[in-house]
Amino acid sequence: MKQSGLDARIRVWCLAMRPRTLPAAVAPVLVGTSAAAADDAFAALPAMAALAGALLLQIAVNLANDYFDGRRGIDTKRRLGPIRVTQSGLIAPGRVLAATWLVLALAGACGAYLAAVGGWPVMVIGLASIAGVLGYSGGPYALASHGLGNPFVFIFFGPVAVCGTYYVQSLTLTGSVLLWSFPPGLLIAAILAVNNLRDIATDRETGKHTLAVMIGPRGTRAEYALLVVTAYLLPPALLAAGIARAWILLPLLTLPLAVDNIRGVYRANGRALNLRLGATAMLALWFSTAWSIAILCT
Repeated sequence: MKQSGLDARIRVWCLAMRPRTLPAAVAPVLVGTSAAAADDAFAALPAMAALAGALLLQIAVNLANDYFDGRRGIDTKRRLGPIRVTQSGLIAPGRVLAATWLVLALAGACGAYLAAVGGWPVMVIGLASIAGVLGYSGGPYALASHGLGNPFVFIFFGPVAVCGTYYVQSLTLTGSVLLWSFPPGLLIAAILAVNNLRDIATDRETGKHTLAVMIGPRGTRAEYALLVVTAYLLPPALLAAGIARAWILLPLLTLPLAVDNIRGVYRANGRALNLRLGATAMLALWFSTAWSIAILCT
């Protein structure tokens, strides 16, 4: 019985940490590390610390979102997404908040090592990331409740994560790394678009003004398609511009998955969009894996 109870607690905490979102943390670190390796600047320890820090920050933002949305009444019994542990009472709010701070402290330890390697620019990135974790759903002006979640996700999971991962290994930046950072940021922002599309009705009721609430279902579906299509237009654009070789087209092998997701988002409503949420997260990871191989070969 004790083992069964322990297993149940572990499952509840895993539910709170939302493991299906973790590909969003892995994808940009993979791209940044591949860019560093392509420039003969790969450094194993900083790369591993960047990955650990990214995963911990993703878990922290998930816990913070669970806590703040639960306490503010944004998550209700009518929500269509997976169960939230604060709102459902599975874990006491204080424990969720304490876990958030613990995970942030662990992320801070990774950040301290990376700051020792990369200096003050890395410290600024780390502090901004921690502030973003807390400010996304919490604070007096929660970004997610004022239509700013989408640009936040693009910036932090695209340019900040990719360029930051590259910088801690190479101690420099190039314009090409910034270009490499756009597709992961776009596709991970698409994950949020699906999430917010599903929650339009309940978010509107509770006063959470996401971009999806502001532009409505039709606009959000168009946003999703635009984000995904733009990510897939970048490889041929870079090839046509002479910036990369033909290897850069490798991510186009995942195009059937992208088309299937766009069709699914346009056809699905309510809880059916949960499937598209996970599928978009995997699309971001598969695209980023192919993108990383292409960068190494370019």
